[in-house]
Amino acid sequence: MENKKQTTNLFMYIGIIYVTCLLLSNLIAGKMWAVTSSITLPAAVILFPVTYILGDIFTEVYGFKKARSIIWIGFLCSFFAVGIYLITIGLPHPSYWENQGAYEIVMGTTPRVAVASFLGYLFGEFSNSVILSKLKVKTKGKHLWARTILSTVIGEGFDSVIFITVSFWGTMENSVILKMILFQYLFKVAYEALLTPVTYKVVSWVKKKEDIDTYDYDEKYNVIKG
Repeated sequence: MENKKQTTNLFMYIGIIYVTCLLLSNLIAGKMWAVTSSITLPAAVILFPVTYILGDIFTEVYGFKKARSIIWIGFLCSFFAVGIYLITIGLPHPSYWENQGAYEIVMGTTPRVAVASFLGYLFGEFSNSVILSKLKVKTKGKHLWARTILSTVIGEGFDSVIFITVSFWGTMENSVILKMILFQYLFKVAYEALLTPVTYKVVSWVKKKEDIDTYDYDEKYNVIKG
């Protein structure tokens, strides 16, 4: 069944959740989570994979073009947010306000994290979407679990390497960064794999609700425009 509908309310609601998760992920990524004494991950791993799951839903239900538009909207909103953070950091503050330094430390990390997120998603999210879309056509819509996991393995690989390297290179030892890349990658892939039953249910519900099941036949996969 081809997608012949315009943007629906449900598509908009899912898109809002996607953008919210992306903005929050960028904001909390500067916090380090000591999972164990030897494993450290950015706190964003608790939310970051959700954007990939939502990306899978967009691609599987609405098709690559719709997924592409949401990805770019998320990026634009992310950079708009960073601009606001920088403006508020630069605003003069009264002498009695003692939290300027703490505010700069927390919010001042977001530009670098946002750039890392942008580059990571440029390769990660788009590769995830393209692979999922192509596999759907080749498998005639079967084996959603295999398609989502395979696309995640590749997409999260790009994302983890790029995001961690750009975000933290030069701020800590290289061995720590390599561990973060490995453990973040394994964590996010396992996270999404465990949530596969949930993804199945949500995809099935959205398809029925929207009466849409898009197949990207003859798609050129231009990440800028189609």
